[in-house]
Amino acid sequence: MSLTFDFKPNPAPLATEEREGLLADPGFGRVFTDHMAVVQYTEGKGWHSARIQPREAIATDPASSVLHYAQEIFEGLKAYRHPDGSIALFRPDANARRLQNSAERMAMPALPEDIFVESVRALVRTDKDWVPSIPEGALYLRPFVFASEVFLGVKPSAEYIYAVIASSVGSYWKGGVKAISLWATKTYTRAAPGGTGAAKCGGNYAASLIALAEASRQGCDQVVFLDAVERRYVEELGGMNVFFVFADGTVRTPPLGGTILPGITRDSLIRLARDQGLTVEEAPYSIEDWQADAESGRLVEAFACGTAAVVTPIGRVKGDGFDFTVGSGGPGQLTERLHRQLTDIQFGRAADPYGWVQRVV
Repeated sequence: MSLTFDFKPNPAPLATEEREGLLADPGFGRVFTDHMAVVQYTEGKGWHSARIQPREAIATDPASSVLHYAQEIFEGLKAYRHPDGSIALFRPDANARRLQNSAERMAMPALPEDIFVESVRALVRTDKDWVPSIPEGALYLRPFVFASEVFLGVKPSAEYIYAVIASSVGSYWKGGVKAISLWATKTYTRAAPGGTGAAKCGGNYAASLIALAEASRQGCDQVVFLDAVERRYVEELGGMNVFFVFADGTVRTPPLGGTILPGITRDSLIRLARDQGLTVEEAPYSIEDWQADAESGRLVEAFACGTAAVVTPIGRVKGDGFDFTVGSGGPGQLTERLHRQLTDIQFGRAADPYGWVQRVV
């Protein structure tokens, strides 16, 4: 299925001088572009009314299904400015497929891959001047779908709105990449078998906020969740996957299985590491083993990864009755190398042998 996107330009785009001022130091997630992509869905009609339009507030009836039953999913990807001035996306087809998988879990209609890809390409073409030129700057794209039917019965909605907004961003971590500290919560869990852990839905993130607050009270930067059954096995952070690097060169990451989000950055890093000849295991890893291996020196690095922050070193882990340092407590050599290799491909500083980069303009 394909749709033609109508174009309705913003009659009052932000002045060039104001835009350039914002792009000099955009921070993360607070500077938004002039336009948005919108596609509607109606049961019996399918996806329709595709358009690029001025970014504006979305009128929502108080009885809209999303406000009561939380049928909502989203994605996150970036557009990068390359050294030759072109702008490219990184693996948008993978984001499209993950959105479809999330939709299936949340009993929502799947958006065809070509509509997803064209929606982000069209928005980037329209707002290309919003892609920052600062080091590590990018245009963060947020596609999302929500139930819009006005009805209070508990059932899948008959109407949905798909939209894409764009935000000019700098580095996710203010002051540059540094090793973060984690609080291993045993009070809260992120996802259970049969739940929505593998879907990118807002409810997963809402459920993580109280645990993040707990981590903050313990003096930590982020929370790491353990499995919901035994409260022993490491799963993921509130919004990032996690990797472990051992002294023998082996790399391990918790296995997907319905409770962990299948990260696109995670998948890319596995491919890069294996192509370097490293053994990458997707296998369970307990918090007890993490502590023992870190204290014995068997574990030398750990890092988290995701679209927003890319690769983030983990330097310290705390929990009830334990507090240990990973490696030197700072970024490890493999962590830094994988971060550099991935971002060099994304920003066009290195060749892309995988076909991950899609030029837009």
